[in-house]
Amino acid sequence: MIEARDRQLLEHIQLGLPVCSKPYAEIGRLCDMPETEVIERLTQLKQQGLIKRMGVIVKHRQLGYRANAMVVWNVPDNLIKQLGGHIGQFPFVTLCYQRPRQPEWPYNLYCMIHGKDKATVLKQLEQLVDACSLSSFDQEILFSNRCFKQRGAIYKNTAVTHG
Repeated sequence: MIEARDRQLLEHIQLGLPVCSKPYAEIGRLCDMPETEVIERLTQLKQQGLIKRMGVIVKHRQLGYRANAMVVWNVPDNLIKQLGGHIGQFPFVTLCYQRPRQPEWPYNLYCMIHGKDKATVLKQLEQLVDACSLSSFDQEILFSNRCFKQRGAIYKNTAVTHG
């Protein structure tokens, strides 16, 4: 069971943190608790597994990054960790992760490159392929044509304890 104060916190963070210099203090103000308690409770909720992760959702298009490419490779499973670690060190790579292959989709290594124009992204990808010796692996470059709705988890019908 989740305490009422924790549920209140979850309700205030589920649509994102306030955009201000002290977001946890602002949440605390809304929940009538000190900033330190907000941080402690959120830390405990994460440790308990009730919050899986907290992260930033960047609205790339609003920042001028309109050439956004998901690049996928089919690499041997025993090279995933090594190649993923190398790819993830490039400053223009914003995500790099593994997904299981599917029967109709053989790719297992994914990375995201956000750029202001397609030519720059393709040049960065070429640099990445050369530096990481990726040219021998099947790949696809998937440029996004539109922006999808991005948001975090929404918490509904959470059991509450009062105490």
